[in-house]
Amino acid sequence: MTPAPRAAHGTPDATAVTTAGPALLDEARRLAPEAVALRRALHRGPELGLDLPATQRLVLDALDGLGLEIRTGRALSSVTATLTGAADGPVILLRADMDALPVTEDTGLPFASRNPGLMHACGHDAHTAMLVGAARLLAGRRDALPGRVVFMFQPGEEGEHGARHMIEEGVLEASGERADAAFALHVQPRLPAGALRLRPGPQMAASDRFRVVVRGRGGHASAPHTTIDPVPVACEIVLALQTMVSRTLAADDSAVLSVTRLAASTAHAVIPDTAELAGTVRTLAEPTRQRLHEAIVRVAHGVAAAHGATAEATVTTGYPVTVNDPGFTDLVLRTAAGTLGAEAVDVMPAAPLTAEDFSYVLRAVPGALAFLGACPPGVAPHEAPSLHSARMDIDEDVIATGIACEAAVALAFLTGDEPERPR
Repeated sequence: MTPAPRAAHGTPDATAVTTAGPALLDEARRLAPEAVALRRALHRGPELGLDLPATQRLVLDALDGLGLEIRTGRALSSVTATLTGAADGPVILLRADMDALPVTEDTGLPFASRNPGLMHACGHDAHTAMLVGAARLLAGRRDALPGRVVFMFQPGEEGEHGARHMIEEGVLEASGERADAAFALHVQPRLPAGALRLRPGPQMAASDRFRVVVRGRGGHASAPHTTIDPVPVACEIVLALQTMVSRTLAADDSAVLSVTRLAASTAHAVIPDTAELAGTVRTLAEPTRQRLHEAIVRVAHGVAAAHGATAEATVTTGYPVTVNDPGFTDLVLRTAAGTLGAEAVDVMPAAPLTAEDFSYVLRAVPGALAFLGACPPGVAPHEAPSLHSARMDIDEDVIATGIACEAAVALAFLTGDEPERPR
């Protein structure tokens, strides 16, 4: 997992680099007010997709004066910033996503969204603020830093494949050499504030979409026997797909298939010619993913044929499985325990079936994504509004926690100073 150190042109002061732990967290807390202010500015002005000009400007202004090599995207409003240390060494990439969601905010916050119908409901505003803070903290240690840190500020995580676009534009080679490792944090309001959770192997699921169009023969609703009614066929396909998952996969092979759309006639007395259903399928292993893709098509065709109808079934591939490298995951667990306290850090027992396009980075570079608990004060984690909720909020104290964690992981990887994980 950890590459051999590249030939150094000088030896940095290891003491200045490796005195992380609580001191690093204290330094992050001193930087937190500026980071919180940035988070609130981002929260007030959410933008969607790959084109985030106002967000990009806020990030560029926040990075100004840190002595970083800055590049902006050609096809998207990305920002890539590279910090070069005093000596040669490995390269680590740290990522934050910047885009919002088409959600109408209902938090009542004084810095709530001013853009109607848009909201930072997935915590990307906090991710961006934390990464700017980590850049500021690490830039202050440049003279003692062996290697380089690439800060990846990414648009288009919410379904627009922004990470893939940035990879195509060269983010992994932004420092002049390919990144050796990558790390990202994602806030989670349904975990206790300040808790860090991750696991080796699958951390989040692959997410794909499917669509089935059933074609029958329409007619008057008073005489269904003269038609081939596609509506009950579509309903039977829904039930057959649900049964197919439970009867195709082993009980310990996690997958979810959800039909989220069913549409047919727009008139109460008309049996339509077609009915349509659509949904999502989530998996944690590539063989399972392919098996379900094939099964969706087979089941749709078979059920339709049994009723004299036909079905056109298509599966659109989405984000891959987000897979954490076991060795890097262990580095994160040990480093975070030494920085945040052993009681704050643990291994997740199972992976959620949500999806992330940081998966594209982790397919190319060993690394990890971790969840950072951000439950708002005065709320039990299981009662906190979830990610993508119109009422989603975070405990802003965890912004300092995220800054310290990202900086500590980068320092541990670059220096090879990986503490024993507290027992």
